[in-house]
Amino acid sequence: MLLETVMIVLAVTAAASVRLGAADGLTVLTTVGGLLRAGVVASICQLCLFFADMYDLRLVADRRELFVRLLRSLAATTIILAVVYFWFPVLIVGRGVFLLTTAFIIAAILLSRLLFEFATSQVQPGERLLLIGTTPAAVALAQEIHERQAELGVEIVGFVDPDPARVGAALFNPGVIGTIDDIPAIVRTRSVDRVVVSLADARGRLDMFKLLEIKLSGVTFDHLATVYEEYTGKIAVENLRPSWMIFSEGFRKSKAQIVTKRLLDIVVASLGLLLAAPIALMVMALIKLTSPGPIFYRQERVGQDGRPFMVVKFRSMRVDAEVGTGPVWAQKNDTRVTPIGRFLRRTRLDEIPQLWNALRGDMSMVGPRPERPGFVADLTRQIPFYGQRHVVKPGVTGWAQVRYTYGASVEDALQKLQFDLYYIKNMSVALDIFVMLQTVKTVLLRRGAS
Repeated sequence: MLLETVMIVLAVTAAASVRLGAADGLTVLTTVGGLLRAGVVASICQLCLFFADMYDLRLVADRRELFVRLLRSLAATTIILAVVYFWFPVLIVGRGVFLLTTAFIIAAILLSRLLFEFATSQVQPGERLLLIGTTPAAVALAQEIHERQAELGVEIVGFVDPDPARVGAALFNPGVIGTIDDIPAIVRTRSVDRVVVSLADARGRLDMFKLLEIKLSGVTFDHLATVYEEYTGKIAVENLRPSWMIFSEGFRKSKAQIVTKRLLDIVVASLGLLLAAPIALMVMALIKLTSPGPIFYRQERVGQDGRPFMVVKFRSMRVDAEVGTGPVWAQKNDTRVTPIGRFLRRTRLDEIPQLWNALRGDMSMVGPRPERPGFVADLTRQIPFYGQRHVVKPGVTGWAQVRYTYGASVEDALQKLQFDLYYIKNMSVALDIFVMLQTVKTVLLRRGAS
């Protein structure tokens, strides 16, 4: 993103030089006003590239997809800049410059992506991994790395399984290439850089003295949970030990971080309520006119440290939605949802009142999704480490919400918990801002709505 931002600024400079002359073109880089104008173009263009998923390298691996998304981004940039220039004409670089800039940006970004693709195809993998264990988490890690091999520069040498009968099994490409006893030979003959150990498969079966020799020869050893977190953005709960959480880096919350996060919540929630006020008034009128009952829906949820609080949302279901059934998971195409409620859920407008919860301090802008007490009790019994998600405030949005589709089952709760634990471990203001930007993208593109 940084490289392509520089390229966009240079494209503006080149276009200004061609259109206005070399002397005027150089003022883009040599004056504060010129840099400001180029910065506006670069910022808006990068925002549109971000919303078009141009930095998800798996999506834009296909060249046709790359070109289409790039054109969409620049079309959106043109529209936004037209509005900005209408209100702030002082920001215009020069008449006719942006049209030429667009052509230069297309050429520059396509060239940079093609060069990156060529370079990664020529360079050998930067790291070769051997996976000890064949748990679902180990297979999921291998799949993730395989899909992103060009981006990551990592190669899976193969799997090791304690059962000799499984050697040669086509578990994933590559498959099982040996047993526990074969590890030293595999490391030597296949130039392994890092051995990733699933303790569930290897506990009590590893020859520690042999592994120590390998370690001293320069090979790195890591727990599966550590590498899984590094490459997937979530923490594998399966076979996770409390000791890993205790001794791993992260899970730290300094006073300065807590204060900064709270200030960010207040600023964003206040601004959100102010900007959403006209829309909220229209939503309130629609709810009142289309279905009997209150406008707002209040429901008990579990907050930080297990303390209950009342979450506020715009009502999207019938008043009698749970009469006779009690609390049940919400489902896609739920018959209990009113027609206007379905629209509110798809657009996430029903969650606007939660900004008030964030302003009050019951919730944060970013955190795990708050659940109902009955569901929390059941999920805590069924899913290990589920209770740990309550060490922070629940969020209006969260890492799990932007990385996983809408969930309404125990399996979905397990998947989202893995993202929640990653967020808690790596919590920071920068991550909060990133999640909020991703949330805006998710809402505008209507992804994962129930």
